Amino acid sequence: MEKELIYEDAIKELEEITNKLDSESLPLAKSEELFNRALFLAKFCQEELSKSSKKLFEIKKEFDKIQEEESE
Repeated sequence: MEKELIYEDAIKELEEITNKLDSESLPLAKSEELFNRALFLAKFCQEELSKSSKKLFEIKKEFDKIQEEESE
């Protein structure tokens, strides 16, 4: 079973894959495997960023509401 993926690890793995694809002469099957993994990781990272962005927006909204209440 694969450990739970976290954003920072996904970014690091994406960098490693990019370096491998750029610098190594890999068989087509291995290149395809790495490319598919990179697509998965990129999608994962995008989803994580989207979730974080939504959380930050909600926190800011709550903060603005508190600020508004305090100024009344």
